[in-house]
Amino acid sequence: MRHIVQNTLKASVTFEGVGLHTGKPARMTLIPAPAGHGIVFKRTDIALGNTLIPARWDLVERSPLCTRLVNAAGVSVSTVEHIMAALSGCGVHNALVEIDGPEVPIVDGSSAPFVRGIMQQGVQRLGVPIVAYQVLKPVTVEKDGARATLLPSDGLTIEFHIDFAEEAIGRQSRTLDMRNGSFARELCDSRTFCRQADVEAMQANGLALGGVPGENAVVFDGARVESGLGLRHADEPVRHKMLDALGDLALAGGPILGRYVGERAGHALTNTLLRALFAEPGAVRAVACDAAMTARLPGQGLIWSEIPAEQRRVA
Repeated sequence: MRHIVQNTLKASVTFEGVGLHTGKPARMTLIPAPAGHGIVFKRTDIALGNTLIPARWDLVERSPLCTRLVNAAGVSVSTVEHIMAALSGCGVHNALVEIDGPEVPIVDGSSAPFVRGIMQQGVQRLGVPIVAYQVLKPVTVEKDGARATLLPSDGLTIEFHIDFAEEAIGRQSRTLDMRNGSFARELCDSRTFCRQADVEAMQANGLALGGVPGENAVVFDGARVESGLGLRHADEPVRHKMLDALGDLALAGGPILGRYVGERAGHALTNTLLRALFAEPGAVRAVACDAAMTARLPGQGLIWSEIPAEQRRVA
């Protein structure tokens, strides 16, 4: 059973920083939780009422720039995609995430600090089988020239295609089988990015107030790249879009067994895809994973030595 059961953390781990959009300081602590608990956020800065926010697709308030969860009492937490990707990519199925503000700290703009923190503490196996969601037939959603699709597959594969006018980005495509620790090895250190043309517009609308080019975000302006020590991967933008997709898919409530294909897709469209998947009769089923299924899930086969070192420059 040790290879097919749910996981949590062996010990708590804390992260501090500012929110990418709010610019507000935040302290976030991941706390071990029992089997069946799932990933649940708790706002510790709110004294009264329901402060628990389960990390579920049906609690997402769709936004193009980040993933925001809102519970029935109106309590919210924003920009959860990077920590959700890290938890999924490390094979952590249960955790209480305490946070003292409205937005997850952006740290360096990627999931790598979260992955390193989780794996430094280690993963604790629990005595209940993993429940995954197996895609049984194709489901596709489209909007404004963007498309997201889930197809049947025996594991989780993420395929992504982007196309930007900026010369430094252009067209990028990548496909990755998410088993054998590939998220930590290939995607987790890829940072959030935007175009210079969008920065002033976002800040004028009260967004990206905590963004610092080269420190926690990559900014592209034509052929120019503002990224601190340089790009971590030649195709860092498409890798970050895949990171976001994994985090947003983790809101299914368990691992997905399917092939995700994103074409210019973003947070809102991926959430729309999950809503379509669970609304379509016969499109998905919950399965208790056997050893073969578990071996194909994200986080399986993750080795500490393969996690990118801090501020690694690759390209």
